[in-house]
Amino acid sequence: MSVGEVFLESLVSGVITESEMAWIAAHQSSFARHEEAVALRLGRLIDEGQVNLGCRIPGRVMRHRQVVNDWIEPLGRRRSARTACA
Repeated sequence: MSVGEVFLESLVSGVITESEMAWIAAHQSSFARHEEAVALRLGRLIDEGQVNLGCRIPGRVMRHRQVVNDWIEPLGRRRSARTACA
């Protein structure tokens, strides 16, 4: 793991995990100057609320939720709407 990887993953997902925060805190004394700058920028993003402490949901789970919301739920709503009208 590197500061750059943590930064990019956090920036893309909007989430930094507790273990990533702990890793940064534990290794900050060994960071090069540019890594310190990246860690500071990450801290500012957290302070601004653009990156939040949390967990990342795997893409597989997100796709399942999308299928439920976009395909299965509307069918259930339509079915219950027909029986309520009849």
